[in-house]
Amino acid sequence: MPSTPTPPILLEIRDAIARITLNRPEQANVLNDETGQAFIGVVRQVADAWARGEVRAVLLAAKGPHFCAGGDIRGFVAADNIAELLDRTIPPLHEAIHTLSTLPVPVVSAVNGSLGGGGIGIALCADLVIASRSMKLRGGYSAIALSPDVGVSWALTRLVGPMRAKHILFTNQPLDAQQCLAAGLVAEVHDDEALMPAAEALVQSLAQSATGSLARIKSLVDQAARHTLHEQLAQEHLGMVACGASADAREGVTAFVQKRAPRFGRKA
Repeated sequence: MPSTPTPPILLEIRDAIARITLNRPEQANVLNDETGQAFIGVVRQVADAWARGEVRAVLLAAKGPHFCAGGDIRGFVAADNIAELLDRTIPPLHEAIHTLSTLPVPVVSAVNGSLGGGGIGIALCADLVIASRSMKLRGGYSAIALSPDVGVSWALTRLVGPMRAKHILFTNQPLDAQQCLAAGLVAEVHDDEALMPAAEALVQSLAQSATGSLARIKSLVDQAARHTLHEQLAQEHLGMVACGASADAREGVTAFVQKRAPRFGRKA
């Protein structure tokens, strides 16, 4: 019997954590038609599981020595029409990035090895990015006469500012993990063998936290740049009051006074 093809994206939901894993290590997890369709399919499953109350945190990771080298350039070479190929490939990737970015739970990405092109958008759509020391980010788009996709221009500009984003994308000079840490592109750097244990510990901690609080924090921080101070203060007021009405808030303050660990997520 013929063997079942290995899916390009893996999904495991366990202990309220959705683990999404890029699974084309022999190709540096490049993005193509098949990967894009698989990615949005997996992300939709995660969103549905969140709506059922089954997901409290998400972990993005990759099999092999490289997180994602970007688009499938060999596929571009083989295509009769590169523009048509891109026009078909980009929409599912963009839907997946938007869904993950706006999901009201913490998203963590664990990035190792090469990170280029659209892979940057996948990694940086996370709320927290942690990296291995082998991680190396390179824009790559202008080197092949293309422009950014998968949210790369948005994420880089938001994290490092317009001038530095242009420098990364104009010059394609690689940034190592420590440079990315200094620039604010990643939150933590770990030895290669310690990356996944650190990522697991982080998402497990987040999954046990007060999800309503984390969702409000995510929303407030993500919206802050487009709000005036007055608007942001109003949103903070509304958010604090809404959180204060939750069972988790009652549990949190009670646990603090009783000097014990809170047990969030219980029914009111």
